[in-house]
Amino acid sequence: MTTLHTLIIGGGLSGLTLGIAIAKTGRRVSIISAAPSTLQLNGGSMELLGSIDGQTVTHPIEAIPSLPEEHPYRKIGAGACATLAQEAVSLLSDTGIYMDGNAEINHWRITPLGVTKPAWLSLRGMATATQPDRLPWSSATLVNLPGFMDNPIHLMAHNLSMLGCKVTVRDIEVEGLSRPRRLASEMRAANLARTIGIGSKLRRLAEAINQTCTNDEAVLLPAIVGMEDDYPVNLLRRWVNAPLHFLATMPPSVPGTRMAGQLRHYFKMLGGKLLSAETVCRAEMTTDHVTALFTTKSPTIPITAEHYVLASGSLMSQGLLATRDAIVEPLFGLDVDAPVNRDNWSHYGLMGDQPFMRCGVITDATLHPLKNGIPIDNLHVIGSILSGHNPLTMGDSQGVDLLTALSVAHQTLI
Repeated sequence: MTTLHTLIIGGGLSGLTLGIAIAKTGRRVSIISAAPSTLQLNGGSMELLGSIDGQTVTHPIEAIPSLPEEHPYRKIGAGACATLAQEAVSLLSDTGIYMDGNAEINHWRITPLGVTKPAWLSLRGMATATQPDRLPWSSATLVNLPGFMDNPIHLMAHNLSMLGCKVTVRDIEVEGLSRPRRLASEMRAANLARTIGIGSKLRRLAEAINQTCTNDEAVLLPAIVGMEDDYPVNLLRRWVNAPLHFLATMPPSVPGTRMAGQLRHYFKMLGGKLLSAETVCRAEMTTDHVTALFTTKSPTIPITAEHYVLASGSLMSQGLLATRDAIVEPLFGLDVDAPVNRDNWSHYGLMGDQPFMRCGVITDATLHPLKNGIPIDNLHVIGSILSGHNPLTMGDSQGVDLLTALSVAHQTLI
């Protein structure tokens, strides 16, 4: 069996980014993906660094030196992070994912609840702001499809109005998309996007918006078009008379699903091999070297590579597992940074900075993981499974995914 250049475990944002970067060079790369990517939960924006110790970050690159030494960005270095951030934007653009934003200064995305959070990149067409407490319009119309389930529409309208914008909710009826529904699930964003497509229903949606929303400074529509690419998004924005902006919905979201699909498609178009619904069940290794991996579907056939990369995600994706006594990395048995005492895994307060959220695999400065304190020389770790950061409270999730993936790409391609 021919040895791969790189074998990646995990088909989320970090794994696909690394796979694309390597496949572009013509090298043989495979991704083993056990489940759909959590990127499908993404509302259409990407974060680089939004908060440090509860303080909002405005200039992410400038703030990197003040992060703890164990944070992945500190291991990469602020200068390298700035360069890799530019590379990430180019890679996404090559994939067909066109985003606006600047790593030097955050803008503000609008959540499905209508509040603002710092963001690095947002898909073109998404509603954003340059200030956290003010929208760029004095008035706007919020479009509602009666029965739509993925936005608490009146809560969103209230919260948007608190940002200095007069918001009017207007219901529209579109033939083929109107109530009543046989099943509640038919009024979810993903199902509506599939139903609308790029044909007559998209045109009727534009006509209904134009008839209902006249002389508006801005029209805000939940992101319910463009499941596979941004062609329907661009069409609808061209057909609607007023400036049209899209709002993130509750997950799974249409923009997130679109981005995940575009990354997978581009990876395979470049010649990468994606093994979906497959799980690595066993690793063969010496003290400091991985020699082969085995999957559940082919448990006796070794898969060998020059480089192995763990991009399996954290607790949510089961890249880490919480047992009765410890938080562990289950495949390689890597060293994990986690409180020894189970009582210290969490604190009182559901929305607080929970210690378990910072748990992750310990690596050296070049993102080689440690096992019993010894670096594994042909294994790298990227993405949310890394220790030293908390994506929920620090707002660094997609930035860590993209920048660690590209950092490892540079190392393995030397």
